[in-house]
Amino acid sequence: MHLRDAWHTLAPTAEDRHGPLPPLLIALTVVTGLVDSFSYLVLGHVFVANMTGNVVFMAFALAGAAGFSLWASLVALLSFVGGALVGGRLGHRFAEHRGRVLLATTAVEAAVVLAAYVCCLSSSTPSTGGIRYLLIVLLGLGMGAQNASARRMGVPDLTTTVLTMTIAGIAADGRLAGGTNSKVGRRLLSAAAIFLGALVGALLALHTAKALPLLVAGAVLLVMSLALIRHARSDRPWTRPV
Repeated sequence: MHLRDAWHTLAPTAEDRHGPLPPLLIALTVVTGLVDSFSYLVLGHVFVANMTGNVVFMAFALAGAAGFSLWASLVALLSFVGGALVGGRLGHRFAEHRGRVLLATTAVEAAVVLAAYVCCLSSSTPSTGGIRYLLIVLLGLGMGAQNASARRMGVPDLTTTVLTMTIAGIAADGRLAGGTNSKVGRRLLSAAAIFLGALVGALLALHTAKALPLLVAGAVLLVMSLALIRHARSDRPWTRPV
């Protein structure tokens, strides 16, 4: 049952209410892991996708904990909000077609992630100075747009970033808690996707080239954008907002 749930998420049927959106959102979840592994390991104790972490890091910085920057976390938070505003505008512009919303925001995200990759290549010390903040801004904008788009998609348990409620749902909705609909397959798949992205990103950043996680993330986003061009012309029921 759980394996079937995971399989239907990766390979939905033609009649699925959300059409091709679930596997595309899983791909975006992998991108989240890749980008946040780069930001944390290369840019220094800052997330560009996980805003809960940044709020906690700001508190650590104010308390005087070593290795945390109030300004870096604040810039990431504000950049994320700016990206979410862009994603929200695109969502309202293409409100009647979820495929077009996802195409527009994925294309924007691909552009800023690849721009960040080029900027990272141009500096031998991307973790310091103005280049650090430029990278935080670019990646924060991209991740904010991604999260706004995922929210607009409305696919249950596939937020592309937040796993706390997903993991809580596995336990709270399962049989041991008296529930019958834990959706373990889909929820674990989402957790596995962000874990995989973070693992690959960390291996690349620590053992090959620091900028490589961004190149891989940008490539995934470009492939998604190309795939979404066809879906953006669809008039099937899944394209309509939930």
